[in-house]
Amino acid sequence: MADNITKTELVASLAAATGESQATVSRVLDALFAGVSEAVAGGKKVSIPGWISFEQVATAARTGRNPQTGAEIKIPAGKRVKVTAGSKLKAAVK
Repeated sequence: MADNITKTELVASLAAATGESQATVSRVLDALFAGVSEAVAGGKKVSIPGWISFEQVATAARTGRNPQTGAEIKIPAGKRVKVTAGSKLKAAVK
């Protein structure tokens, strides 16, 4: 498995590629994820065609099991975030 890239490394790479300062790139990246978070929390789908999409999906109430004791537990209905890779991202991984 490949090593992880930290935010600092990503910011440095983007700054080098664009000629912008690392501080500017970091602010743009923070604003991007804040905007995505706010939109998805509000029930909107955020899509960057060909690359990635984020959306909120509802989960139904269900019965699960405590893995330590085997006892049944009730898991309430809730929400989760669904992230889908687009065709360009999938092609880049092949």
